[in-house]
Amino acid sequence: MDAAKERGRVRGGAPAAFWLAWSLATLSLVVCGAAIVLYVLARSVQPPSTWGTGGASAVLIFVVPFLAFPIVGALISSRRPENPIGWICLASGIFWMLSISTSAYGLYGIVQRPGSVPLPAPIGSLGEWMWVPALGLLGTFLILLFPDGTLPSGRWRPVAWLSGLVIVLASAATALDPGPIPALGGIDNPFGLEGRPWILDALSTTLLLLPLCILASAVSLFVRFRRSGRQQRQQIKWIAFAASLVALGYLLLLFPEALLAPGGAGPTRPLWVKLFEDAVTVSYAGVPIAMGLAVLRYRLYDIDVLVNRALVYGSLTVLLAATYVGGVVGLQYVFRALTGQGSTLAVVASTLVIAALFNPLRRRVQAFVDRRFYRKKYDAAKTLEAFNARLREETDLDALSSDVVGVARRTMQPAHVSLWLRPNPEPKARSAALRQFGHE
Repeated sequence: MDAAKERGRVRGGAPAAFWLAWSLATLSLVVCGAAIVLYVLARSVQPPSTWGTGGASAVLIFVVPFLAFPIVGALISSRRPENPIGWICLASGIFWMLSISTSAYGLYGIVQRPGSVPLPAPIGSLGEWMWVPALGLLGTFLILLFPDGTLPSGRWRPVAWLSGLVIVLASAATALDPGPIPALGGIDNPFGLEGRPWILDALSTTLLLLPLCILASAVSLFVRFRRSGRQQRQQIKWIAFAASLVALGYLLLLFPEALLAPGGAGPTRPLWVKLFEDAVTVSYAGVPIAMGLAVLRYRLYDIDVLVNRALVYGSLTVLLAATYVGGVVGLQYVFRALTGQGSTLAVVASTLVIAALFNPLRRRVQAFVDRRFYRKKYDAAKTLEAFNARLREETDLDALSSDVVGVARRTMQPAHVSLWLRPNPEPKARSAALRQFGHE
């Protein structure tokens, strides 16, 4: 019934918002397609990639995951037009697509085929500043207003005004910054204000304020979580989970020498490190997807299962990897000490140890996570397990009734618990029923 009402409200309540949202999403798809075509045409003059694998797949990795923002934004805006979260996702996605497509347009018209397209320098320079509103909207207003489209309280209104001002000033300062544009073959910025050094000072100042506004917005989400009810906490968990995956990827990349790239940074990075960088970029798509699930409340309470599995298998992966590396290094040291050279037996032995440890270690990690982060559910499971063991041996009906009431009180924690037992049928009625059953 509620679903039917919701569909009726979407069809008849806000048709203008519905068509506007999906028109903007379609615009994003068109701009995305143009960016891919322009990138392929100008691929031979693209500067060397300093992130990820580069090559023909670079444009797909940097464009396609961010299509999730306008698509999810259209879904939210068409169903919840009063909630600004969907419109912010749409605006951020459009800015991102325009930034990539205009840069590719300028590179094609300036370096690849000079004079083949009109206004390559002015249009190409747009991509130098459009990333600011794309990032700024995601990092500030999307967090400040999540999930219901309102600020946590009136005290956060100055943060919202400051964030908007910083985004506008940083965009203007970046657009007017004089000097060459490396992404466009080193041509001078056609909109740059020469002879005005204060532009550079304003640029550096506003760009430094942007991370502070993003940090303040993250604090507001934490404050909202502490003050909110169960449903809103589940919504916040979704966005926190998706953002944590992105943050974890960047955290690992902060220490490439120790964790990811012992061979060094730059073009000599191992292939698997470049693939990991691509995976971090793709993980951005999880943020709008999580927002869509949270705002539209679709399978809202599944987040607890995802977090539980992420904690268990993430910890298990780290432990097994450490055990494997430690086993290989330790056994190689032993073999060198005994025979003077290494042996492949170290790898084989470590692999067998990992295979033997997987299930026992998984059970222990699962139990630890349940005890530490899901204590109530863990206690409930233990209570039911103990009750099942007693149920097989209990013969006293009064004691069994007391146990059932106690288990319900400890696991479900209701306001009131009572147990009603159906009385046994009368002997005559029971005999008549048995005779009738035998006759049939």
